[in-house]
This record gives sequence, C-alpha cells and structure tokens, in this order.
Amino acid sequence: MIFCVEDDSGIRDLMIYTLHASGFEAEGFPDAGALWEALRHTTPQLIMLDIMLPGEDGIHTLKKLRSQASTANIPVIMATAKGTEYDKVIGLDLGADDYLAKPFGMMEMVSRIKAVLRRTMPKEPVKTLLIAGLEMNLDRHTVTSDGKRVELTLKEYELLHLFMEHPGLVFTREQLMEKIWGNSFVGETRTVDVHIGTLRTKLGSCGEYIKTVRGVGYRMEAGL
Repeated sequence: MIFCVEDDSGIRDLMIYTLHASGFEAEGFPDAGALWEALRHTTPQLIMLDIMLPGEDGIHTLKKLRSQASTANIPVIMATAKGTEYDKVIGLDLGADDYLAKPFGMMEMVSRIKAVLRRTMPKEPVKTLLIAGLEMNLDRHTVTSDGKRVELTLKEYELLHLFMEHPGLVFTREQLMEKIWGNSFVGETRTVDVHIGTLRTKLGSCGEYIKTVRGVGYRMEAGL
C-alpha cells in the first residue's frame, strides 16, 4: 500500500491511477490530518509526501513520522517545488528516503518508488553454518573449507549438515544410518565409515573437525 499526501486533487488522482496501473495498492490524502487518521489503521509500504500542504506541512509531518516508533521506518519520498534546494536538503537530513522535484512525471514517480522499496526492504539473511574454517551455505547448497569450494555427494553433504547443525553431539553409526540413509536402506554401518572417510579427505584440514568417538560413533568438535 502506497499513501500519497497531495493537496491538489487532480495530481493526487493521477498518482493513484498510475500506481494502480503499475500494480500497487494506493490511497490518497489531501493533508497531514487525513494521513495521521489513516496511519491509525494501516501501515503503508511507502509514503509520497508533498512538502507544501495546508495546515501541517510536509517537513513537520516527516519529523513526526521519524519520531514515532510505529512510523519511523516507513520509507518516505518527498515532493518538493522545483528549485527549492533548502526543502530538499532539510527533508533528506530529517530522514526522507528520496525526493521528487515538481512537476514530475508519473513513470518517474513509479521508478523512484520501486527503487526506494528495493533499498529499504529487509534483506533475507543468508543461511550459513560456520565452524572455524568450514562454511556451509544452505541457500546455495555449497561448502567451503578454508575458503576453497568443496564438491560433495548428496550423502556427504547431508552428513556434514547434520554434524554442523549439532556441534559437539555424538552420533552413533546406527543413528547416522537412520538419519541419512533412512530405515528402508539395507546395508551395514560400515557404509557410514566409508562416507566419513571420503568426507574428511575432501574437507582437507577441516576434516579433522569430525572426530571419532571410539566404540560409539562420530562428532564435530572444532571451535568448542
């Protein structure tokens, strides 16, 4: 939802029409009072805020937006009269995310809105597991050992994933067989030892992180 605060009804209607045509939900307001009333019920993705408004002007409104916890992080694009450098600087200093000098084209407005939303959208954290020199990127399904890419088979990757998710925890060979190969697999626990051996070799010096617990199984303990 985009909120457009503009006292000129013709410009406001055109902004709303263009945003709807561009795939956005949008609402328009003639002044700051109507904006504040709407903010009691809805938090928009972004606010288009004209500086020259009747009553409470855009600069004062921006100050209030940034001072309140519920609205402090809403992206704001200020609309300034052409040539008003002072208003532009004040707006950016107060925390506006961008500005448009009037008169502006509607497609330029849409482009600026999309750019600000891209910049301000929260980034998804990259899902990684990290133990000393060993790193596993779960999004990319990659493993690096001391900064070098390591190519693993699916079972080797699943074994390493299990160990890195539970550092210090000892897994018996039987547990590893069940978790990685499943109950339906017909084979010996020697299969686990073979895969652990090749995994250690591929990981180079980081292979030492996978420790053998005599008479029990294996654990990962680097950095503990």
